[in-house]
Amino acid sequence: MSTTAEAGSIRVTGIDLTGYMTQDAPRAIAFYRDVLGMQPTVVYPGDAGAEFTFPSGETFGLWNPGETMPFQKSNGVLFAVPSVENAVNALETRGIAILMRHESPVCYMAMIADPDGNMVVLHQRKPGND
Repeated sequence: MSTTAEAGSIRVTGIDLTGYMTQDAPRAIAFYRDVLGMQPTVVYPGDAGAEFTFPSGETFGLWNPGETMPFQKSNGVLFAVPSVENAVNALETRGIAILMRHESPVCYMAMIADPDGNMVVLHQRKPGND
């Protein structure tokens, strides 16, 4: 196997955007804004979705594919929070079900579902694992 780049080879240099599909963009935007405190930085016209760019530069997007492709539930995004315990308490106060809580050697996690059934993981790194 060659270590030099071959013509036509691919080299991923980062993640520009990660996101979830939604069947109702205004409802999904309201959930991420009102429940998780994320402010949209771009809202697409025609209720097509939105992007949320964090101060560190990462961007999370929501989009309604309409008729262009079938809706598909997603999972895999872990949103950083200062305290999973505080986040869980705030969510439970709002009547939002916590689907899973987990502690690993390096982090704490809590999983909820957004209005479209996408899995949302709130994630807190343990000290020394930043």
